[in-house]
Amino acid sequence: MSGTLIGYARCSADEQDLTAQHERLRELGVSEKRIYLDHGLTGTNLKRPGLDQALAAVREDDTLVVPELDRLARSVPDARAIGDDLAARGIKLSLGGQVYDPTDPMGKMFFNILATFAEFEVDLLRMRTREGMAVARAKGRLRGRQPKLSPKQQAELRRMHNSGNYSIADLAELFTVSRPTVYRTLQRGPSSKSR
Repeated sequence: MSGTLIGYARCSADEQDLTAQHERLRELGVSEKRIYLDHGLTGTNLKRPGLDQALAAVREDDTLVVPELDRLARSVPDARAIGDDLAARGIKLSLGGQVYDPTDPMGKMFFNILATFAEFEVDLLRMRTREGMAVARAKGRLRGRQPKLSPKQQAELRRMHNSGNYSIADLAELFTVSRPTVYRTLQRGPSSKSR
């Protein structure tokens, strides 16, 4: 591969680790200072600062190196858009060491097949997640997000608010919650006083 190798890696959850992808990029010859990362962002999220930086860093004759296609894009249109943009700029795309050639019909077909499988995998994951949540909900195990304040704290917050001596900002600071949480608590309460 001629030109500079620019690496990109992404993981979708904060608790996931980028170490394996990072190591794979180094094995593929990408310099440590030329690796761009997105941590805690899904592939469907179009605002990916690490990807934006990697795409801005690559120049004609460079190669964008990604451990796997699903790290770059999670939908066929997104993968095609990125692939077409790179091809138009004269930039090669390496997927796990295999260089994608947009001028070769077989390379183009292979890239589209990979993108389709990546999107299919995401759709299956979503479907399984929805099914699992439905089962948990039916068994009473999925109750949603719990309130930040206990029932006693909520009652006290409403009492203090109704006294007229405390502003929303005061209550948020006293109970160590955000202002929207104070507003939600007051809306839920039976004796909330409108302001």
